[in-house]
Amino acid sequence: MGVNITTTCECIVGWEVGCTLNYFGNGIYKITMNITRFAYVNILWIIFTILGLGILGFFPSTVAMFGVVRQWVVGEKEIDIFPLFWRTFRDEFKIANIIGYTLLIIGYLLVMEMKILRGTGELIYLIASFGVTALFILYFIALLYIFPIFVHFNLKIKDYFKWSLIIGIIHPILTIFLTVSLMVLYYITMQTMPALAFFFGGSFTAYIVTWGVSRTFFKYEASEIAEV
Repeated sequence: MGVNITTTCECIVGWEVGCTLNYFGNGIYKITMNITRFAYVNILWIIFTILGLGILGFFPSTVAMFGVVRQWVVGEKEIDIFPLFWRTFRDEFKIANIIGYTLLIIGYLLVMEMKILRGTGELIYLIASFGVTALFILYFIALLYIFPIFVHFNLKIKDYFKWSLIIGIIHPILTIFLTVSLMVLYYITMQTMPALAFFFGGSFTAYIVTWGVSRTFFKYEASEIAEV
Protein backbone atom coordinates (compact mmCIF):
# COMPACT_ATOMS: atom_id res chain seq x y z
CA MET A 1 0.00 0.00 0.00
CA GLY A 2 1.38 3.40 -0.98
CA VAL A 3 2.16 6.18 1.45
CA ASN A 4 -0.17 9.17 1.38
CA ILE A 5 2.31 12.00 0.75
CA THR A 6 -0.24 14.73 1.46
CA THR A 7 -1.12 13.29 4.85
CA THR A 8 2.55 12.81 5.70
CA CYS A 9 3.39 16.42 4.78
CA GLU A 10 0.44 17.68 6.83
CA CYS A 11 1.71 15.71 9.84
CA ILE A 12 5.22 17.09 9.45
CA VAL A 13 3.95 20.65 9.08
CA GLY A 14 1.63 20.20 12.06
CA TRP A 15 4.50 18.84 14.16
CA GLU A 16 6.76 21.76 13.20
CA VAL A 17 4.04 24.30 13.98
CA GLY A 18 3.37 22.59 17.30
CA CYS A 19 7.06 22.66 18.20
CA THR A 20 7.30 26.32 17.22
CA LEU A 21 4.28 27.25 19.31
CA ASN A 22 5.59 25.20 22.22
CA TYR A 23 9.01 26.89 21.99
CA PHE A 24 7.35 30.31 21.74
CA GLY A 25 5.13 29.50 24.71
CA ASN A 26 8.10 28.40 26.81
CA GLY A 27 9.91 31.62 25.91
CA ILE A 28 6.96 33.75 26.99
CA TYR A 29 6.69 31.77 30.23
CA LYS A 30 10.38 32.27 31.06
CA ILE A 31 10.19 35.99 30.34
CA THR A 32 7.07 36.33 32.49
CA MET A 33 8.67 34.41 35.35
CA ASN A 34 11.82 36.54 35.21
CA ILE A 35 9.78 39.75 35.23
CA THR A 36 7.81 38.44 38.21
CA ARG A 37 10.99 37.52 40.08
CA PHE A 38 12.54 40.95 39.58
CA ALA A 39 9.35 42.70 40.69
CA TYR A 40 9.00 40.42 43.73
CA VAL A 41 12.55 41.02 44.92
CA ASN A 42 12.21 44.76 44.37
CA ILE A 43 9.02 44.87 46.43
CA LEU A 44 10.70 42.82 49.19
CA TRP A 45 13.54 45.34 49.15
CA ILE A 46 11.10 48.20 49.65
CA ILE A 47 9.03 46.40 52.31
CA PHE A 48 12.02 45.34 54.41
CA THR A 49 13.49 48.84 54.14
CA ILE A 50 10.23 50.21 55.57
CA LEU A 51 10.07 47.51 58.25
CA GLY A 52 13.56 48.55 59.32
CA LEU A 53 12.27 52.13 59.65
CA GLY A 54 14.35 53.11 56.64
CA ILE A 55 17.44 54.11 58.58
CA LEU A 56 18.10 50.56 59.77
CA GLY A 57 16.43 48.58 57.00
CA PHE A 58 17.83 50.03 53.79
CA PHE A 59 21.32 48.54 53.83
CA PRO A 60 20.38 45.04 55.09
CA SER A 61 17.57 44.98 52.50
CA THR A 62 20.01 46.00 49.79
CA VAL A 63 22.44 43.26 50.82
CA ALA A 64 19.58 40.73 50.84
CA MET A 65 18.54 41.83 47.35
CA PHE A 66 22.10 41.42 46.07
CA GLY A 67 22.24 38.02 47.76
CA VAL A 68 19.21 36.84 45.80
CA VAL A 69 20.34 38.16 42.41
CA ARG A 70 23.79 36.65 42.99
CA GLN A 71 22.11 33.23 42.96
CA TRP A 72 20.47 34.07 39.65
CA VAL A 73 23.77 35.23 38.18
CA VAL A 74 25.53 31.97 39.12
CA GLY A 75 22.70 29.99 37.52
CA GLU A 76 20.48 29.15 40.49
CA LYS A 77 17.16 30.35 39.08
CA GLU A 78 14.84 28.03 40.99
CA ILE A 79 15.46 29.28 44.53
CA ASP A 80 13.03 30.08 47.33
CA ILE A 81 13.34 33.84 47.19
CA PHE A 82 11.70 34.88 50.43
CA PRO A 83 13.59 32.48 52.78
CA LEU A 84 16.92 33.50 51.20
CA PHE A 85 16.04 37.19 51.36
CA TRP A 86 14.93 36.99 54.99
CA ARG A 87 17.93 34.89 56.07
CA THR A 88 20.39 37.29 54.43
CA PHE A 89 18.60 40.32 55.88
CA ARG A 90 18.67 38.81 59.38
CA ASP A 91 22.18 37.37 59.34
CA GLU A 92 23.89 40.38 57.74
CA PHE A 93 21.84 43.08 59.50
CA LYS A 94 24.63 44.38 61.70
CA ILE A 95 27.52 44.25 59.23
CA ALA A 96 25.41 45.64 56.39
CA ASN A 97 24.51 48.68 58.49
CA ILE A 98 28.12 49.19 59.57
CA ILE A 99 29.32 49.16 55.97
CA GLY A 100 26.36 51.15 54.69
CA TYR A 101 26.61 53.93 57.24
CA THR A 102 30.36 54.08 56.86
CA LEU A 103 29.78 54.76 53.16
CA LEU A 104 27.06 57.26 54.00
CA ILE A 105 29.28 59.20 56.41
CA ILE A 106 32.19 59.23 53.95
CA GLY A 107 29.90 60.50 51.21
CA TYR A 108 28.51 63.22 53.48
CA LEU A 109 32.00 64.37 54.46
CA LEU A 110 33.08 64.51 50.83
CA VAL A 111 30.04 66.60 49.87
CA MET A 112 30.60 69.01 52.76
CA GLU A 113 34.31 69.30 51.91
CA MET A 114 33.47 70.06 48.30
CA LYS A 115 30.96 72.74 49.31
CA ILE A 116 33.48 74.38 51.62
CA LEU A 117 36.27 74.38 49.05
CA ARG A 118 34.10 75.61 46.17
CA GLY A 119 32.34 78.16 48.37
CA THR A 120 35.46 80.15 49.29
CA GLY A 121 36.09 81.43 45.77
CA GLU A 122 39.86 81.38 46.24
CA LEU A 123 42.05 79.72 43.62
CA ILE A 124 43.99 77.52 46.04
CA TYR A 125 40.79 76.02 47.42
CA LEU A 126 39.37 75.58 43.93
CA ILE A 127 42.48 73.58 42.98
CA ALA A 128 42.17 71.55 46.17
CA SER A 129 38.57 70.69 45.22
CA PHE A 130 39.87 68.67 42.28
CA GLY A 131 41.53 66.37 44.81
CA VAL A 132 38.14 65.89 46.45
CA THR A 133 36.71 65.12 43.00
CA ALA A 134 39.26 62.31 42.68
CA LEU A 135 38.12 61.01 46.06
CA PHE A 136 34.53 61.13 44.81
CA ILE A 137 35.51 58.87 41.91
CA LEU A 138 37.10 56.38 44.29
CA TYR A 139 34.03 56.61 46.51
CA PHE A 140 31.73 55.82 43.59
CA ILE A 141 33.89 52.83 42.60
CA ALA A 142 33.66 51.45 46.14
CA LEU A 143 29.88 52.02 46.15
CA LEU A 144 29.49 50.23 42.82
CA TYR A 145 31.50 47.13 43.73
CA ILE A 146 31.07 46.64 47.46
CA PHE A 147 27.66 44.92 47.56
CA PRO A 148 28.41 42.21 44.95
CA ILE A 149 31.69 41.57 46.76
CA PHE A 150 29.94 41.48 50.13
CA VAL A 151 27.48 38.73 49.11
CA HIS A 152 30.12 36.69 47.27
CA PHE A 153 33.12 36.73 49.62
CA ASN A 154 33.64 36.28 53.33
CA LEU A 155 35.98 39.08 54.43
CA LYS A 156 36.75 41.40 57.29
CA ILE A 157 34.81 44.65 57.13
CA LYS A 158 37.81 46.77 56.10
CA ASP A 159 38.66 44.31 53.33
CA TYR A 160 35.32 44.84 51.62
CA PHE A 161 36.30 48.47 51.10
CA LYS A 162 39.83 47.53 50.05
CA TRP A 163 38.82 44.91 47.50
CA SER A 164 35.99 47.00 46.06
CA LEU A 165 38.55 49.68 45.25
CA ILE A 166 41.19 47.23 44.01
CA ILE A 167 38.84 45.36 41.67
CA GLY A 168 37.16 48.54 40.44
CA ILE A 169 40.45 50.28 39.68
CA ILE A 170 42.02 47.23 38.04
CA HIS A 171 39.01 46.90 35.71
CA PRO A 172 38.36 50.48 34.51
CA ILE A 173 36.55 49.38 31.34
CA LEU A 174 34.07 47.35 33.37
CA THR A 175 33.60 50.24 35.79
CA ILE A 176 32.90 52.65 32.95
CA PHE A 177 30.62 50.15 31.20
CA LEU A 178 28.52 49.58 34.33
CA THR A 179 28.33 53.30 35.06
CA VAL A 180 27.26 54.23 31.52
CA SER A 181 24.80 51.31 31.32
CA LEU A 182 23.08 52.32 34.55
CA MET A 183 22.97 56.00 33.56
CA VAL A 184 21.40 55.17 30.19
CA LEU A 185 18.94 52.75 31.81
CA TYR A 186 17.87 55.31 34.42
CA TYR A 187 17.54 58.07 31.83
CA ILE A 188 15.38 55.98 29.50
CA THR A 189 13.21 54.79 32.39
CA MET A 190 12.67 58.28 33.78
CA GLN A 191 11.89 59.67 30.33
CA THR A 192 9.46 56.92 29.32
CA MET A 193 7.91 54.99 32.23
CA PRO A 194 9.08 56.24 35.64
CA ALA A 195 6.69 53.83 37.37
CA LEU A 196 8.94 50.96 36.29
CA ALA A 197 11.53 52.16 38.79
CA PHE A 198 9.20 51.20 41.63
CA PHE A 199 8.90 47.61 40.45
CA PHE A 200 12.34 46.98 38.95
CA GLY A 201 14.69 49.84 39.84
CA GLY A 202 16.54 48.17 42.68
CA SER A 203 16.51 44.53 41.61
CA PHE A 204 17.47 45.21 37.99
CA THR A 205 20.27 47.52 39.07
CA ALA A 206 21.54 44.84 41.47
CA TYR A 207 21.44 42.23 38.70
CA ILE A 208 23.35 44.35 36.18
CA VAL A 209 26.03 45.29 38.71
CA THR A 210 26.35 41.75 40.09
CA TRP A 211 26.51 40.25 36.60
CA GLY A 212 29.28 42.63 35.60
CA VAL A 213 31.34 42.53 38.78
CA SER A 214 31.09 38.74 39.08
CA ARG A 215 32.92 38.39 35.73
CA THR A 216 36.09 39.35 37.61
CA PHE A 217 35.74 37.09 40.65
CA PHE A 218 37.47 34.03 39.19
CA LYS A 219 40.74 35.99 39.27
CA TYR A 220 40.54 36.51 43.01
CA GLU A 221 38.84 33.39 44.37
CA ALA A 222 42.16 31.54 44.57
CA SER A 223 43.85 34.41 46.40
CA GLU A 224 43.40 35.59 49.97
CA ILE A 225 39.68 36.18 49.38
CA ALA A 226 37.54 33.32 50.68
CA GLU A 227 34.36 32.67 48.73
CA VAL A 228 31.10 32.36 50.66
